[in-house]
Amino acid sequence: MRLQGKKVISLVHHEFEDLELWYPILRLREEGAVVHLAGERAHEKYVGKYGVPAESDCAYSDVNAVDYDAILVPGGWAPDKIRRFPEVLSLIQEMDASEKPIGQICHAGWVLISAKILKGKKVTSTPGIRDDMENAGAVWYDEPVVTDGHLVSSRRPPDLPDYLREFIKVLEQK
Repeated sequence: MRLQGKKVISLVHHEFEDLELWYPILRLREEGAVVHLAGERAHEKYVGKYGVPAESDCAYSDVNAVDYDAILVPGGWAPDKIRRFPEVLSLIQEMDASEKPIGQICHAGWVLISAKILKGKKVTSTPGIRDDMENAGAVWYDEPVVTDGHLVSSRRPPDLPDYLREFIKVLEQK
């Protein structure tokens, strides 16, 4: 298992894009990584856009960047809620400063925008937030996956296989 011993935190809130949350979690677990879910509150049930539930292991405020090797931010409408928590923005900034892999897909770019870590970075996202990404200083590409150092970004559910292949490769190298 390529990711044995790696720990990843995934963020969750209501109305996450079901596949964008669960596909990465399951792929990373298949590769041996331990993946925890952090939500607004610990042990709370969150429901995705299509009704798939997820229960948080811990609260955003309980997460310490030094305890994790990487972070995932799913898309859907959840990122608009997730980015409102100062502890999440601090976590993203700490992961970025430590050059730990940060995975973001679809609307997840909103969280990175609010954390103010995109200036000069090459990224992709759902085309619907392209202007937001560029206004935050990012260089946006319409590609299935874009990697800029430790930042791995993707557009939408059909791109998930490309996204996870690249994210796993980046995480393996850390």
